[in-house]
Amino acid sequence: MKNKKNVIYALILPLVVVSGLIFANGGIKNETEGPKKPLSTAEVKARMEEGRKKWEASPDGLRYKAWEVSPEGKKVHASHDKIRKNIEAFSNMEAVVTSVTFRRENARSSGPKWLIVKINGEEYMMQFIPKEFEQLKSLKVNDKIILKSRSAGYSPNHPYLILSGDYIEKNNKVLFKRDFSKNNRC
Repeated sequence: MKNKKNVIYALILPLVVVSGLIFANGGIKNETEGPKKPLSTAEVKARMEEGRKKWEASPDGLRYKAWEVSPEGKKVHASHDKIRKNIEAFSNMEAVVTSVTFRRENARSSGPKWLIVKINGEEYMMQFIPKEFEQLKSLKVNDKIILKSRSAGYSPNHPYLILSGDYIEKNNKVLFKRDFSKNNRC
C-alpha cells in the first residue's frame, strides 16, 4: 500500500513541477513584452483601409459592390440621402406605417420583427427584437407616426434602407424609446 502511494506521488510530482514551469514561463513572457503602445491615428486608418480593401475583394464584398451600382442599390442610397440630415440631427420625421407584418423570405418566425414606413414617398425598414416590437403592437397600416433615428444601414438582402428605430410616437404618445444607457449606447 505504501509503495502504491509512493508511486502515485512520484508520478504526480513531476506533473506539478512541469505545470508550474509552464505557467511561470508564460508569465515571464507576458511581463517582458511590456505594455502595447496605442496605435496612432494614421496606423488605425491604415489598418481600417487594409481591412476594407480585403473585404471588398471577398465574395461578400464583391456582391455588395455589385448591388451598390444596381438600380436597387442606387434607390436605397438615394432614399438615405433624402433623410440623412434628419438622422444626423436626430430630428422628427413624419411617417406612415405601410406594414407591420413584413417578413423576409426564408426568415425564421422567431427572428426580428420589421416595421415598414413611408417618409416623403420613400419606404424604409425598421428592425426590432420581438420584445421591443411588443411595444408597437398597437400600430396599424396607415397610422401616422413621428420617428427619430440615429443611424441607417444598407443591405443587399433588404429592399429598403434600414433605419434604427430609436424613438416612435403616435398622437403625442411615446410608443417606443430606445434606452441608450445600456449596451454602451449601441
